[in-house]
Amino acid sequence: MALFADRRAAGRALAADLENRRGTDAVVLGIPRGGVVVAAAVVAELGLPLDAVLVRKLGATGHEEFAIGAIAEGVRIVTPDAVRWAGMTAGDVDDVENAERGELARREDAYGAGSIDLAGRVAIVVDDGVATGATAIAACRALRARHPSRIVLAVPVAPDRWMPPADAADEYVCPHREDDFWAVGQFYDDFAQTSDEEVVALLQHHDLPS
Repeated sequence: MALFADRRAAGRALAADLENRRGTDAVVLGIPRGGVVVAAAVVAELGLPLDAVLVRKLGATGHEEFAIGAIAEGVRIVTPDAVRWAGMTAGDVDDVENAERGELARREDAYGAGSIDLAGRVAIVVDDGVATGATAIAACRALRARHPSRIVLAVPVAPDRWMPPADAADEYVCPHREDDFWAVGQFYDDFAQTSDEEVVALLQHHDLPS
């Protein structure tokens, strides 16, 4: 049996480590798609507003699940060692980025995210887990431009020695830091892909006063 039955169970477990944010002016921002499911479970427990922060992994050509970096609004992260391992040229990276920029724009239209004013508030960034950390870091860095007072990166599971850089997150919450880590999905019994429709429904259902 895995650590979590599904993303909702992971969100409930994560909420226990965020109990100190109950009743505050914090905002929970899920990373689509799966991170929004985890984030929705967190806000259901803590009564906080929910939004999404849009970010896209840059996958290696022919091995799309292997991240060579990530992008978000105003943010570009590329890991040179990963690019070399994947045998990609600068042009290959540009092609992948251009495609993912298009997907970012599509999701922005589909989700209507980013409507909550974060200025002076605590932003809690939630995903279903961290593997390389590129998407989580990109998401956090993108939110700096919205002037939150503090950014908290909160994930249910991550590699034991992984930590976000100080310029990305002011605080890191992770109840399960695992030594034997090869993919986020190994810690879930149900890690089925989340649809756009589910993300939109969750964001609308948890449209709490901002």
